[in-house]
Amino acid sequence: MQRRTFVLAATAAIGMISLGLTTASAADSALANCKCPISGKAVDAEKFSDYNGGKVYFCCGVCKGKFDKDSTAFTAKANHQLVCSGQFAQKACPLTGGKVKEGTEVDIAGVKVSFCCPNCKGKAAKATGDEQIKLVFGDAFAKGFAKK
Repeated sequence: MQRRTFVLAATAAIGMISLGLTTASAADSALANCKCPISGKAVDAEKFSDYNGGKVYFCCGVCKGKFDKDSTAFTAKANHQLVCSGQFAQKACPLTGGKVKEGTEVDIAGVKVSFCCPNCKGKAAKATGDEQIKLVFGDAFAKGFAKK
């Protein structure tokens, strides 16, 4: 009887550990292409702050502290990460709020973003680096993206 109880307890423990590893690896894979909005380095799933209805992840506690102190300088990159991590999804053109059209996609720091017209696509494609991230994920974020 004791052996049977032990086997059941061990089986349950292994199942819980497996579930925990699956959850952790799912979170890690969602963050695999995301970068810290402060340093641009890979993020640590244990270092995050609640932001805009989601979680923003950081590479270290120092970056988290900078963000928590004043996030305004990092808004566009934090919003980009919300989409990169799968917490937010595109709902419309981020520049106009209009319906997106096929063939207007632009890769913006690893996130595929669609636009309503070739003009908006051209604006986004013409911008580079941080300017591109700010254009699409900055002040216009609410027009184009929503929490999943």
